[in-house]
Amino acid sequence: MEWAEFRAQFPIAERWAFFDHAAVAPIPLTAAAALREYADEIVHNGIATILTWVKRLAHVRSLAAKLINAPSPDDILFVPNTTVGIGLIAEGFPWQPGDNVVLPAEEYPSNLYPWMNLAYRSVEVRTVPSCGNRIVLDDIVNAITPRTRLLSISAVEFASGFRNDLDALGELCRSRGIFFFVDAIQALGAFPIDVQRSGIDALAADGHKWMLAPEGAGFGYIRREWVERLHPIGVGAHSVVNPFEYHVNDFRLKPHAGRWEGGALNVPGLSALGESLELFHALGMDAISGKILDLTDYLCERAPAHGWNVFSDRKGTARSGIVALTHPTIPSRDAIKVLKAAGVIANSRAERLRVSPHAYNTFDEIDRLLAALPA
Repeated sequence: MEWAEFRAQFPIAERWAFFDHAAVAPIPLTAAAALREYADEIVHNGIATILTWVKRLAHVRSLAAKLINAPSPDDILFVPNTTVGIGLIAEGFPWQPGDNVVLPAEEYPSNLYPWMNLAYRSVEVRTVPSCGNRIVLDDIVNAITPRTRLLSISAVEFASGFRNDLDALGELCRSRGIFFFVDAIQALGAFPIDVQRSGIDALAADGHKWMLAPEGAGFGYIRREWVERLHPIGVGAHSVVNPFEYHVNDFRLKPHAGRWEGGALNVPGLSALGESLELFHALGMDAISGKILDLTDYLCERAPAHGWNVFSDRKGTARSGIVALTHPTIPSRDAIKVLKAAGVIANSRAERLRVSPHAYNTFDEIDRLLAALPA
């Protein structure tokens, strides 16, 4: 697939220079077609063609496994959002009173509140403040105690755009016997994640950001060796080895991540997610991440000439698709209003202007943003 063909999947570009993929992204035409196809099928056939959709979801599961290099599609569970995926681990982990979990202090609330909610089980949350625009590995090391059971961290921090070194964090967790959980929503669809290389024990991500899918359609991963050690949450009819034998009470849970899929799934949303994943595999994740970094590097090189300072760490592998900009006098919330009036969509997080382009965006659109920035 060529870049022009990929860009043609996004009619939003006809009106907007859209740089808010770190919030809620537009979906490609192929994903929209999948939603319409499901609606048409359910209107005209109801459950009569259910096997078509069962096979479709099996294919989407395989695409998701390939995206993160999971050992098997069975290690993938579909989730309605990242919060649910985090909650399954937080509530199902075999905690003992006095255990603790370590995570950055500036995490998105969905990767903070589920751990804080464990206070009723006497689990301590140990937060690691950022050092300016980055999270320092030594600070994480210093926060770990003999009672640390789990490290939870975003692959990319939502407000600063700092991309954490998952390989180094995974090695740290393996050396200390710590469960390694990754909130992957700000990375998947923009940057490769390899759960085997990085030693990730579990991750979760909704599809509505960089994976360019509808809200409510995401997936998680749980390392097979942890399946029997985590208490399953949300168990239902589909959690067992014979899910369609409704007349038989046979409570034998699936021996893989499928045990966490207790009920009905978001079939249209997941089918649309699959279409977006097909695009990523056609282009290649290295090409996608390279294009995103080229666009954000271009923005960072030119923003200071327009009066805006780059807050994000742009050194080496710390770079991501999120660029946080600041101005000495102009509030970021005022800036996004000015940009929107000029047909440019960005956002504000932590009182900073957040710009998050995807690979279908162009350098001309970056120039359009720069020209529209208030100064």
